[in-house]
Amino acid sequence: MKRALSCLFMAGSLVLAGAIPGLVQAQDAAQKPDAKAGEQLFVKGDTSRGILACVACHGAGGNSTIPANPNLAGMPHEYIVKQLQDFQAHDKTPPVRTGANGAPTIMSSIAANMKPEDMQNLALYLSHQPLDWDKAGTATKPATKDLGQHIWRAGIVDRKVPACAACHSANGAGLPGEFPRLAGQHPEYILEQLKLFRSGDRKSEIMHAIADRMNDQDLAAVADYAAGLR
Repeated sequence: MKRALSCLFMAGSLVLAGAIPGLVQAQDAAQKPDAKAGEQLFVKGDTSRGILACVACHGAGGNSTIPANPNLAGMPHEYIVKQLQDFQAHDKTPPVRTGANGAPTIMSSIAANMKPEDMQNLALYLSHQPLDWDKAGTATKPATKDLGQHIWRAGIVDRKVPACAACHSANGAGLPGEFPRLAGQHPEYILEQLKLFRSGDRKSEIMHAIADRMNDQDLAAVADYAAGLR
């Protein structure tokens, strides 16, 4: 009897052990982001949920041709997800990202209707898109190049502003999942975000502390220089 019970227990254990990998694989498949679904949402949106097509503002494959809207092509998956999350309000907590004076942005209304899987899918799709460097943002102000380059490489020592390159890398490629690529971004967009960091309307202790020690000339110079990095 004991032997029979022992055999039955072992058989059951083997069946369960054999089933676990299948369950794990099924769970992983359900959680794995879907780039095709992300592309669909990016190109067509979902009007039934009030999600506009991202392509209208961010361009084909995330290559924006509108200076006020960022290039998203090739941005790290983790970074895009976090930014979409930051546009969402949570219970009574306002979004981490707002416009000037705390005003909601168009992204607030769009992200409000996104599910976590939407964000993951969109981010995966965009992270796989190549940035079109021929159409990307670039520096346009030669007169401020030296100032921008100095701030980027060495910071502003007497105001305790660190070198931008320390986090965003020497060539502006950024650090995946942590700090965004600024090379090829529109200088107008970079400047606007720096101002929002300085005012505190875009929440980031690190960036607020840095931008708060910089004047308008500093911000404009480094934004233009960063856009021209390659």
